[in-house]
Amino acid sequence: MGQVLKQYINGEWKLSGSGETREILNPASGEVIAEVTEGIRADVINAVAGAKAAFYDDGWMDATAVERARLLFKLADVLESRAEEFYKLETTNNGKPIRESSVDVSDACACLRYYAGFTTKPHGVTYDVPDDMQSLVVREPIGVCAMIVPWNYPLLMAVWKIAPAIAAGNTVVFKPSEITPLTAIKLFEIIDEIGFPKGVVNLVLGDGPNVGDELARNRDVEKIAFTGGTSTGRSIMKAATTNIKKISLELGGKSPNIVFADADFETAVDYALFAIFCNQGQVCSAGSRLLLQESIYDKFIERLVERAKKIKVGSGFDESTEMGPLISENHMNKVLSYIEIGKNEGATLACGGHRITEGTFGNGYFVEPTIFVDTTPDMRIVQEEIFGPVLVVQKFKDEKEAIKIANDSCYGLAAGVFTNDIAKAHRVIKTLRAGITWINTYHPTYNEAPWGGYKQSGIGRELGTYGYEEYTEVKQININLDVKPTGWFSK
Repeated sequence: MGQVLKQYINGEWKLSGSGETREILNPASGEVIAEVTEGIRADVINAVAGAKAAFYDDGWMDATAVERARLLFKLADVLESRAEEFYKLETTNNGKPIRESSVDVSDACACLRYYAGFTTKPHGVTYDVPDDMQSLVVREPIGVCAMIVPWNYPLLMAVWKIAPAIAAGNTVVFKPSEITPLTAIKLFEIIDEIGFPKGVVNLVLGDGPNVGDELARNRDVEKIAFTGGTSTGRSIMKAATTNIKKISLELGGKSPNIVFADADFETAVDYALFAIFCNQGQVCSAGSRLLLQESIYDKFIERLVERAKKIKVGSGFDESTEMGPLISENHMNKVLSYIEIGKNEGATLACGGHRITEGTFGNGYFVEPTIFVDTTPDMRIVQEEIFGPVLVVQKFKDEKEAIKIANDSCYGLAAGVFTNDIAKAHRVIKTLRAGITWINTYHPTYNEAPWGGYKQSGIGRELGTYGYEEYTEVKQININLDVKPTGWFSK
């Protein structure tokens, strides 16, 4: 193995204080592709101290909007110029098909440019108040912001958080997933090259119980943003009470995709596949519960299974690949255990359900596209997030029952509705307890629109003006226009 990849703390590339390292694997082959330093709590403390000094002592809190915009635009330009390097590295580390990782890099560049442009736009409000006063509100940066992202969209999730935080004028301490840090490290190489001031953006590597927990507990961190599992989100929320830091959490999902009998049949089938099998089902907003109206149930399942069996599973570097490996052996085993749970609960496997092991597949973490039918609402596979290529199908009679089944979940991240009756579509969408919804499509999202969920799917929003506001404090300013004694007390 070559050189150990380092952390970026206070403007310097550093090894961990422990001297320990971690091997990074290619999930398609199980091969070691890199060795990275394994951060510890002391590294987090140093990074936070650097970020705090950069914000309060070194002038970043007074950096102009134009300066912040220039850095974000430059970061986007350099990232775009090195797009091929990044998307190939993402596929190597994450396993997703290269056609998906290339879109991720393009989306990351667009997100950086969105927030670069947004930086210089007005963000204040003035009020016409009854007294002879001028009342106004301004948005100011929070200070030191910590960020933790998962392994399913390593580069894109990094940019979703770093871009608005910098646009708003904060300093950053960023932690990627310990198993997919490679594109984040490359991104910080660019950050270093283009001249971000020392301490403004920091990268710490390591696991959740140590590095992640310290970020959540550290009293000098004033905001923490996390994307990942709901149970981890609860732990971060609890740890953040040390100094009542601001939090935003984008957590799990078990999202319903509702298909009515009057929907365009082939379109609905196509999106049902895309909703669950895109990125190997490792998507928080995946349409992992397919709700079918009973009159089309049998026909739909037949066509869905026929097409699912044709999905090309393989290496992400094969341009014909439509679904790659799962992220790790541990996660693959978790997904396979849920498939066993589903069978034991009495659900019927319509297709898939096995690890693919023939030939070179045996060295990677490949699982067949899997569909369960004959499910009931109380089954664990229906209620719990599997985060893999596993679809559970439910049947409904009418609009009222569809809504009831769709909302029968502790999650509320996303939902889709397929119907040619637009009035019905709007009626159903209005009643669904979900933060991201689609009509006759599934999965598209835009930098301009908010991303986040209801219930146990999280707190706060990312992207758009909402994502920017998550990284700001709101200050009320009142200016007396008639300066004279108040006369409240007698002389």
